[in-house]
Amino acid sequence: MAKLSIRIDFLPDGRVGPGKVLLLERIGEYGSISAAGRSMGMSYRRAWELVAELNKAFSTPLVEAHIGGRNGGNTALTELGTEVVRAYRAVESDASRAVSKHLDALQTVASKAKRKSG
Repeated sequence: MAKLSIRIDFLPDGRVGPGKVLLLERIGEYGSISAAGRSMGMSYRRAWELVAELNKAFSTPLVEAHIGGRNGGNTALTELGTEVVRAYRAVESDASRAVSKHLDALQTVASKAKRKSG
């Protein structure tokens, strides 16, 4: 089944796409950048780099780390982080609905071509 993937580029720099949005969702779920990264098969360093890119691309941070305490710190999405995830998923959903017949047609062509070559 053909699937649409959306990446949104912000000028002059910064972008958000399916991987970064999933990372944000996992941070919201786990309360931890390292746990979110592990759940996606990425290193703690890579997860932090992506969070830093996201935080830099917006006027205020999408993710906040809270240090310390007896049980250690945690990480949470800010209100803006939650809104970015919601808005991105809405764009993704609307775009998928809008192009579904075209994706179906492309999938049909791809399947026919594969059967011919196989």
